[in-house]
Amino acid sequence: MKVVLLERVEKLGAIGDVVQVRDGFARNFLLPQKKALRATEANLKVFEAQKAEIIARNAAAREKAEQNAKKLDGEAFVLIRSAGESGQLYGSVSARDVADAAVAAGHPVERHGVVLDTPIKTIGMHKVKVRLHPEVTVTVTANVARSPDEAERQAKGENVLEAQLAEERAALDAQAQELAAASIANEMPARE
Repeated sequence: MKVVLLERVEKLGAIGDVVQVRDGFARNFLLPQKKALRATEANLKVFEAQKAEIIARNAAAREKAEQNAKKLDGEAFVLIRSAGESGQLYGSVSARDVADAAVAAGHPVERHGVVLDTPIKTIGMHKVKVRLHPEVTVTVTANVARSPDEAERQAKGENVLEAQLAEERAALDAQAQELAAASIANEMPARE
């Protein structure tokens, strides 16, 4: 199906481009979301008549998104989740979780604007792209931790999992040394 785009669509084209897309993509996404019109003679005439207004509306939306992007770019959001000793989350952090954290911090972010290639399933600092407008994308950080204290340590740059592993190793080494010292003391013959 041929459609004329009413806004920039990633990997398809810009405003006013007439592109060939699959029928299902057009019927289920582009047309209901008002991102495109069918490329019929009547719709092309309507588009040409309203082209200046559509471009002006897009420019205003992009400008507003750029203002929000200046405030949002580089922000870090703390997400407290339950996780095992290895740092593996019992659930996962989804786009909705990141969007909710951003909204709670006072940033206008919609769930569908958060771009996660795969769900976040481990604790740590994760870079997440947020698309505020088809032409405006920023990167934020999702600080996934088991506690606020752990989140604070991660924010300072500490690798919490490695620190936990080092503490466990030190405790095991100390325990091994105590056992070795005790076994040596038990093996020494008593002097009279």
